[in-house]
Amino acid sequence: MVTEVFGRNGIPPTIKYFVHACTGWTRFYDLIAFAVLEGTILVLRAVTLGILFTPSIVMAAFADCFGPEFRKLWLHVVLRTLELAGPAFIKWGQWAATRPDLFPRDLCTKLSELHTKAPEHSFAYTKKTIERAFGRKLPEIFDNFEEKPVASGSIAQVHRATLRFRYPGQRAKPIVVAVKVRHPGVGESIRRDFVIINLVAKISKFIPALKWWRLDESVQQFAVFMMSQVDLAREAAHLSRFIYNFRRWKDVSFPKPLYPLVHPAVLVETYEQGECVSHYVDDLEGHERIKSALAHIGTHALLKMLLVDNFIHADMHPGNILVRVPKNKSSRNRLFKSKPHVIFLDVGMTAELSKHDRVNLVEFFKAVARRDGRTAAECTLRLSKQQKCPNPKAFIEEVEESFAFWGTPEGDLVHPAECMQQLLEKVRRHRVNVDGNVCTVMVTTLVLEGWQRKLDPAYNVMDTLQTLLLKADWAKSLSYTIEGLMAP
Repeated sequence: MVTEVFGRNGIPPTIKYFVHACTGWTRFYDLIAFAVLEGTILVLRAVTLGILFTPSIVMAAFADCFGPEFRKLWLHVVLRTLELAGPAFIKWGQWAATRPDLFPRDLCTKLSELHTKAPEHSFAYTKKTIERAFGRKLPEIFDNFEEKPVASGSIAQVHRATLRFRYPGQRAKPIVVAVKVRHPGVGESIRRDFVIINLVAKISKFIPALKWWRLDESVQQFAVFMMSQVDLAREAAHLSRFIYNFRRWKDVSFPKPLYPLVHPAVLVETYEQGECVSHYVDDLEGHERIKSALAHIGTHALLKMLLVDNFIHADMHPGNILVRVPKNKSSRNRLFKSKPHVIFLDVGMTAELSKHDRVNLVEFFKAVARRDGRTAAECTLRLSKQQKCPNPKAFIEEVEESFAFWGTPEGDLVHPAECMQQLLEKVRRHRVNVDGNVCTVMVTTLVLEGWQRKLDPAYNVMDTLQTLLLKADWAKSLSYTIEGLMAP
């Protein structure tokens, strides 16, 4: 009788139902409160961004009206606005810098300066994040941990440390490591900003002047790019894949992720010593032999990524490339007789192409190297599955005309890479669509070619590409050809 009245646990059923109902209503009100708070934050953020971007938007309308100095000022304002807007917009700017098919070349060049040092977060936050990620106190993992970061980007900052334990209870040989820690609130900040960016992109579909940019589709591509940057565990997976692909190469390497010390918010990897490649590109006088060797190594590594592995490091600016030259103890004068070693860092941004895009892109590179304008234009029009160029015939004719000039003795002085830059400018003016991954590969090739031309002016990436492409049927045996020519 008592059980029937009070229930098996001594609580009357009516009270239990009342408690459950109250709990349900509490959760409902919590959800409503959260939605209202989130909506309020989004509205305030949108207003803040609107105020922040107003000067650059207003100036954009007059950017071509008041001469080159005003345009230069506008470009600077755009750059500073993106820096102040936060990580999502800094990353958008870095992504936009790789899209000369969508944006003017001078804007892309200016946005490429966004690879700068970002504000640092506190050591207390770094410590808390690492301990929460790995479930152990900081001194239990590291013998020494430098509180001041050695580098800081828009997504994370890097500390140097000495590893003590890799697995619980198992002492490792002391090894210097780089510990990459994601900044606080980056994920939430990017998620909110992406909601706003996505809304603006959807509205742009109803504005005729912006419709051809396909901003809504571009935003989806950008979202994939952003997620690969924010998730440090994904970057570790990219590192492992690159390490495997280049396992036979003695002059190219990548930092090694130290599992199990890998987490979406924290990545522990080997600390790589080396000099930034810009030291050899801009500062170092003489030593042409080592510069030429660097140009060859960089080109061959990119071509292997593109033509053999179909897994391309898509962020190859000089800040992400280190050079190590073994010192000869017997003679300082023979320092540069050693072969340089190249280390690629920060592989969060990568690109992979479909079989159709790979075949088409290879044909495009062949056409550029041969100065075949019609084929290059036709290949370009096939670089998007949703081609919406309003006048493909006019585009092909203009490209043919340009390539005809480049084939003359006067035009022959124009470097093939410059031909490709001018072709991308025509792509923008004729509103030719190019898929994001394909354009990323093209721009990565141009970035690499740019600093390699400074290293060795006599070395031509396009000539090397043409030699490799014409040496064998790339679809069947090019991988063996490249490995045979380039691997140590």
